[in-house]
Parts: sequence; C-alpha cells; structure tokens
Amino acid sequence: MGFELDRFEGDVDPDLKCSLCHKVLEDPLTTPCGHVFCAGCVLPWVVQEGCCPARCRGRLSAKELNHVLPLKRLILKLDIKCAHAARGCGQVVKLQQLSEHLERCDFAPARCPHAGCGQALLRRDVEAHVRDACDARPAGRCPDGCGLPLTHGERRAGGHCCARALRAHNGALQARLGALHKAFKKEALRAGKREKSLVAQLAAAQLELQMTALRYQKKFTEYSARLDSLSRSVAAPTTGKVGGVLEARRAPSLPLQPALGALGVLGRPPQQPGSPECGWGPWGGRLLGSGRTCPPPTGQAGGWRGSCRRHAREHSLEGAQPGQLRRCQGGLPSQVAAAPGAA
Repeated sequence: MGFELDRFEGDVDPDLKCSLCHKVLEDPLTTPCGHVFCAGCVLPWVVQEGCCPARCRGRLSAKELNHVLPLKRLILKLDIKCAHAARGCGQVVKLQQLSEHLERCDFAPARCPHAGCGQALLRRDVEAHVRDACDARPAGRCPDGCGLPLTHGERRAGGHCCARALRAHNGALQARLGALHKAFKKEALRAGKREKSLVAQLAAAQLELQMTALRYQKKFTEYSARLDSLSRSVAAPTTGKVGGVLEARRAPSLPLQPALGALGVLGRPPQQPGSPECGWGPWGGRLLGSGRTCPPPTGQAGGWRGSCRRHAREHSLEGAQPGQLRRCQGGLPSQVAAAPGAA
C-alpha cells in the first residue's frame, strides 16, 4: 500500500511513487505495458478488473506482473522516519533497516502483562509500571482464611471478599478445566483418526507382503520342478541294443596312459596292440570292477588270460599273477585281475 511521503527525509522522485495510492512504492510490480505500482495496490485491481490500472491495453492477469528489483533496491536505500515518531521516537533509518528498528524501538506501544490491568503503555515504561504502579501486581495472600493471592489494589482499597474471591477463583478453574477437556477431546479425536489411518496402511502393507511372498513361492516351486526335471533327464542312462540284447550304455571311460614315467588321464582313442601308443589300459576283473576274467588254462601254472579293456579283447598275459603288472601281447604292462574264486 506504499509509504507515506511525509515519513521520508527530503523530496521523493516522482518515478518512485505509485499511480494508484500516490505514495512511495512498496514492493513494486510492473505490467507488460511498463507501468509500475505497489504490489498491494495492483494485485487486487488486476484480480477484480482484469486489466492494467492505466487502462492502456486489453486483458491482464496477475501472472503477467513482474517484480522490479533494481527499483526496489533504490527505494530501500531512502531515509525514513520511525513509524512511532508521533509517540516521541526521533530515529531516522534506511528503509531496509526499518523493521529491525521497530522490533526494539522504545516508543512502540505495549500493554501491561498483569491480568486485570491491560493498560496501554510505551515499551520503555512497561517495566516501571509493573514494578511500582500496577494495581494488579501481586501483594501476597489473603490472611483471613481463603488463602487466595491478593493484588495491591485490593489490599489498598480493602475490597477483598473471601467468598466472592473463592467463587471467582472457582469459576476461573472450571473455565480452564472446560478448555482443557475440549482440547483433550479434540486431540483424542485427531489421534483416533491417525490411528485408524496407520492401521489401514499397515494392513495394506501386510497384504502386499503376503501377495509378494506367494508370488515368489510360486516362482520358486516352478524353478524347483524345472530343475528336478533337468536333473532326472541328465542322470537317466541311455540304452542300446548290442547282439540283440538291450544293455545299458556305460559312460565312456578314459584310458590311463603313461606320460613322462607317471600315470596320466588322457582322452585318446584306443590303439592296436603292440603300437607305441598302447597305454596302461586297466582291464577287467574283480580287482578293477569291470570286464571279465578267464580261469587259468588246465595244467598251466601261469599264463593267466584276461580281458584287457585297453584293446577291448583278450590277450595272453605272460607270467602274470593276479594283482601284478605284466606285459600283454601288445608289448605294454597291464594289471592282472584275479580270476573268479582266486581270492
């Protein structure tokens, strides 16, 4: 709404005045057409009339108004008198410092803090009034039996009546109790609504958690069933027909071949007997758990025969004894298995 012209020291530039209130601009706003007004003046006008106060253009909305910060900074540097100059304050400050001065100005209006007084005072006079002049200031308690606090005015005038004072005190207590009860009911109602809202949110969260757990349990069951199916398909043996008889196909075994004087597992295909590639092929029998063994020929003390898995056929094992390493006909040593019943 602008600042009064007579509060400023010296003359004020006409460009710093509002065209509506004719005072110094307060929080200036500009229209798209370039006119400047106080914010408190132009906003109600635009909301009600919908046009510029100068009526120089068509429709105008409040969103089209803009602050004029350079002009505002210029106005804030003007010297202005205190708002309580009429009460005796002679301070002149910069406009930007006015609010800070008013908070501590000794000539600001104030009231006595004692209940029952309420006398209008200047801020600088409140302390002395409360200490020395206020009739509502405490003056001890009644010595006649009611025990209620007395004021200086009652003691000086002798107008204290215990019965009347007790009734007034009781009424004040009842009024205070009623206000507290009303506030308690209001707070209890608010707390009840809040509790219902929290319970509903908790129930919704629990339901969502249960639904999520069910979805994950379903996925876990599906994945477990799929994994079991894959495990069974991998573990199930394949069967084939050999010599008209169905027999289980054993998983291929890796032959043991010598490498630098030690046994090593190599994946080479079987070689013919007698070739340099013929390895330490384990052969069947009770000792090695695969293949078959042949009983010793009748009347011969040695010369066991057995099935050499390395060559997939029988070889003579010269001078072999069960459980020993001897050379087969392929020229390399093989393990001799014990014949059935030899143990």
